[in-house]
Amino acid sequence: MDSRTLLALVLSIAVLIGFQFFFGGDVSQPPSEETGVENVPTTGISEQASDHEYGERILTDGGADVSSLSSIRKPDIPVDTKAPLRKARDITVETDLYQLVFSERGGTVKKYLLKQYLTTLSDDAAPVNLIDVSSLHLPLGLQMESQPPVDLSSQFFEPDKEGLKLTQAGEEAQLKFTCNMSNGIKITRAYTFHQGSYWIDLSVYLSGAGTIPGTLCLYNKPGKEGSGLSGFTYSKFTFTGPSYYAKNELHEIKLDDIGEKHAYTGPVDWMSYGDDYFMTALVPIVSEGPWNVLIEKKEADGLTESRLTALKPSLKDAGQGVEVLNLGVYFGPKDIDRLNALGHNLSKAINFGWFDPIAKPLLYFLKFLYRYIHNYGLAIIIVTILIKIAFWPLAQKSAKSMKTMQKLQPKMAKLKEKYGKDKERMNKELMQLYKTYKVNPLSGCLPMLLQIPVFFALYKVLLQSIEVRHAPFMLWINDLSAPDRLMIPGVNIPYLGGIPVLTLLMGLSMYLQQKLSPSSLDPMQARMMQFLPVIFTCMFINFPSGLVLYWLINNVLTIAQQHYVNKFTD
Repeated sequence: MDSRTLLALVLSIAVLIGFQFFFGGDVSQPPSEETGVENVPTTGISEQASDHEYGERILTDGGADVSSLSSIRKPDIPVDTKAPLRKARDITVETDLYQLVFSERGGTVKKYLLKQYLTTLSDDAAPVNLIDVSSLHLPLGLQMESQPPVDLSSQFFEPDKEGLKLTQAGEEAQLKFTCNMSNGIKITRAYTFHQGSYWIDLSVYLSGAGTIPGTLCLYNKPGKEGSGLSGFTYSKFTFTGPSYYAKNELHEIKLDDIGEKHAYTGPVDWMSYGDDYFMTALVPIVSEGPWNVLIEKKEADGLTESRLTALKPSLKDAGQGVEVLNLGVYFGPKDIDRLNALGHNLSKAINFGWFDPIAKPLLYFLKFLYRYIHNYGLAIIIVTILIKIAFWPLAQKSAKSMKTMQKLQPKMAKLKEKYGKDKERMNKELMQLYKTYKVNPLSGCLPMLLQIPVFFALYKVLLQSIEVRHAPFMLWINDLSAPDRLMIPGVNIPYLGGIPVLTLLMGLSMYLQQKLSPSSLDPMQARMMQFLPVIFTCMFINFPSGLVLYWLINNVLTIAQQHYVNKFTD
């Protein structure tokens, strides 16, 4: 087997198994102790800090070293045993983008429906709901870090309005929830909503109890793999779970790998739970803090609690109490333009792993094309053509070299016959032959080799970008992020359902490409190469249809180029 054929086979296998290695993303494991992050044992957060008003040890430069919430001594908030015993009302807030339902009990979020994103493509599909947890673990639960800590999720928060509906462009509205405890302590949660934005401003005020750090909690769990039935759908090739961005580094926390708890103390840009398409995030307005992040696995089904604590709340009374928390809340899609506009490094939540330097520009360019042609399938075709043009000189040189190699086959056969028993001499003579005719035996595989990073980057974009989720192309292809299937009534292929027409066309294009390419005189090599279209067809059968479209168009352009070389090159 010559080196060109061997390399082609190696590249094919690399494409086949490479995505299983790369597509998990560049998941940052918890930093070492030098970065201020530690894996926490089940006993809780570190208690090594000396006593301080906010339970932290303050360095001379104003930064926080190690947090110890349990060192807080005063003032305390006693549990209110006289909370009203009645059914909690639902308070609904509606904008053009979402419908949010609060519960009076705890002032927590009970439901969050994204109006512009549906769970499936069916006509009766429901909007994506980012809240899929039990009533015992609703997001935006509040806890005051007194001694002992007081969980306010069971306390009633009275709203100042029965609900809100924003209808005018640029409209803003505020909703306040107030918990008046029987001991005279008052806690107010003030939300400000913005029409046309997923961003919500949140301030928490404490009156009658001095200044005590406050904690907000996120509760989330992944949906079933590939189900698409909940906001957070699990995929074994990408990351779904809690994360935070601190000190210019993204930390994606896999609790199954590092233990039941993970903690960090220091400046934080944001803390979130997310998957490929959506995220729920808490964003400190003043990121320096210091803040305490505690992420804990609560139940076997993957339910995760993420807690964000302001260790140094404001000392100023804002008229309705001391502001103990000042945050932005973002519950919505991982739309790169929206996240960039909001700042706070939120766009770093879109993580394409090792291929980020290629995937991000590719995504921006696809979005640029979409603004004019309004079809991501056509945008992919244009990108494929432009990539082919960029590689045209190299591919043209490679095609000519392969044709020259075909002409040299008789001479190579004679050398193998003459020096077959002397491998060293035969290789030396072959190298001299290549040098004489100025050909490179590996040049035929070079264009494919250079396109592999683009291939992987496009896969990541199609798999993880909200922009192409449920994006139609034409005919039966109604979702470029999903495998193509032509559904015919009465036809149900086992394990596939419909007919993968686009994938079969891609396999056929590879077969035609091989027929036009210079063939090897070695029958064994020829038979091995004939299996490549079958291998690629099987491999692509469950790939996103947008990726299959890219490879199909690339093959068609390669066939046209090879036809040109065969016809007009001596």
